[in-house]
Amino acid sequence: MAAKVTPLSGEFSESAVMAAFGRERLTPGRWSNGPGDRYGAHSHGYHKVLFCLRGSITFRLTDTGEEIELHPGDRLDIEPSTVHSAVVGPEGVTCVEAAR
Repeated sequence: MAAKVTPLSGEFSESAVMAAFGRERLTPGRWSNGPGDRYGAHSHGYHKVLFCLRGSITFRLTDTGEEIELHPGDRLDIEPSTVHSAVVGPEGVTCVEAAR
């Protein structure tokens, strides 16, 4: 499986998301983008772990054409070397992300 979405179970808050990263001994960074911003197709040499805090973003897996739309409380895990692109939703997006 190249990518997996998991909704955050239980209470959703930024502190809950940060606690989830902490339990996995990951150090997240926070980022935001405006409506309609795009990321071209690319891949990473690490396992990407991302939580959507606000807004929405849609990831597209190049090899399969699968589209994965994230909303607040959704976690996305992307395996290393998975080629993906992304488009930010109409309200922008704020996420926290870490590398495993």
